[in-house]
Amino acid sequence: MAAARVDASALRRWAHTAVTHLITHTDEINRLNVFPVADSDTGTNMLFTMRAAVAGTEGRDDLDLVGLAGLLADGALRGARGNSGVILSQILRGLADVTAEGGLTEIDGPAFAMALRRAEALVVESMGQAVPGTIVSVLSAAAEAAEQRTAAEAAEAHAASEIADVVAAAAAAASIALDRTTDQLDVLAEAGVVDAGGRGLLVLLDAMTAILSGTAPARDTYRPATMAEPAHTDPAPPRFEVMYLLTGSTAEAIDTLRAELDALGDSVAITAGRTGAHSVHVHTDDAGAAVEAGLAAGMPSGIQVTLLTGARPVAAGSQDRAVLAVVDGDGAATLFGGEGARVLRPEDGRPISAQQLLRALVEADAAQIMLLPNGFIAAEELVAGCTAATGWGIDVVPVPTASMVQGLAALAVHDIGRHGVDDAYTMARAAAGARHGSVRIATEDALTWAGSCKTGDGLGITGDEVLIVGRDVVAAAAGLIDLLLASGGELVTILIGAGVDDGVGDRLREHVRRRHLGAELVSYRTDHDGDALLIGVE
Repeated sequence: MAAARVDASALRRWAHTAVTHLITHTDEINRLNVFPVADSDTGTNMLFTMRAAVAGTEGRDDLDLVGLAGLLADGALRGARGNSGVILSQILRGLADVTAEGGLTEIDGPAFAMALRRAEALVVESMGQAVPGTIVSVLSAAAEAAEQRTAAEAAEAHAASEIADVVAAAAAAASIALDRTTDQLDVLAEAGVVDAGGRGLLVLLDAMTAILSGTAPARDTYRPATMAEPAHTDPAPPRFEVMYLLTGSTAEAIDTLRAELDALGDSVAITAGRTGAHSVHVHTDDAGAAVEAGLAAGMPSGIQVTLLTGARPVAAGSQDRAVLAVVDGDGAATLFGGEGARVLRPEDGRPISAQQLLRALVEADAAQIMLLPNGFIAAEELVAGCTAATGWGIDVVPVPTASMVQGLAALAVHDIGRHGVDDAYTMARAAAGARHGSVRIATEDALTWAGSCKTGDGLGITGDEVLIVGRDVVAAAAGLIDLLLASGGELVTILIGAGVDDGVGDRLREHVRRRHLGAELVSYRTDHDGDALLIGVE
């Protein structure tokens, strides 16, 4: 169904049509992808980015044009995939900015031309410079043609530029500019292809034409030309594509980040969203440093590190596999270290940061590392640190251990002689099979799920709930052990925290001997802070 104007309804239909057309042309675009890296994913990245844009508007039938264009741009920024996805997010932002600034209820010819020109400026700003023969050249030609068409219609005293004519003119100019990209960039000429991103832009423009006229222009399929091997040898491409969303940054921090990423690699793109967030993209050999630069500039999230096609192989560490355990307390460090694990300890009681984790993973000097977080690392820091470690060629396997007692259970079954996947599965299964809880000392009178408590009482806790209130640490621990052993178990492990009397372990061992035949209790002084006792049952 053709549309006479681009209002909210038509723009929504265009977004869905763009996804459909990108699906049709994904393989064609991927085959053209030789710049900036020949990783054959430009079509896929544009498709996934456009899908993310559309997903952000689902269920929002109440949106007007300004709101819809804004959500499309925001969704694309958050879901941007690859260099081409970042650029696509800026094309959508150009449209959103123009509609918002004018408070538009529909996009006419001049507004469309203005949106294309704004998108060009945003793309150049995000990339740092305009490279001839890329999607920027195609976008610039489309914007110029749209401006000329609106100017011509204005000179002919038209009441308003016909949007369909302006879009058609932009698409025709984009097609011509796309053909010229082969001669503008050496790497395209050597491969005998047009620019893949420019081809994707033409798909988007043709999708708009289909909405306005009812049919898309017929285009020949773009194919790489058969070519001989180039006479020269190019340097090996960067190994990794790094992307993340950055919030909480400043203009100065962004300038510093761009300079650092330029020094680390190429294809740098830092794209500003409408709400202050930035999408960051770089191709580099040092993914860890790229993420660390983001951590210094703000708060990275949605970190993606992808091994680029044709990249150099990652160097292995001096050993095949190691275990890194995050622990608290001198006794814990000795206990885990005695079992062969490297240890990472919080500094001055502060949470483990992604930078600390990355440093410890690198210093472990192993090709593969089984990581035991033991409940001491926040999820976002864990993801950031592990992701950054891939930039150093480290295969990090986080084993889901929520407590040091689960970490001990996992470490007990670790076997470097097994295949890595088998070892990781066995360790994870052992950790999951260790039911665990803790005992704390109440610091005030309060009401808990297990009843009221007074200052100095012992509190038996599993998860985030108080299940046992006892007159002291031993009473609470005995009650908690009874609960944990109710569904069976053979080994009870007690880790004794700082300031707790050594006799607690002996009294609980006697309790288990009298009340739970066949079960054994072992205790270790770890001198961890916080909980008085950590208890595990296997």
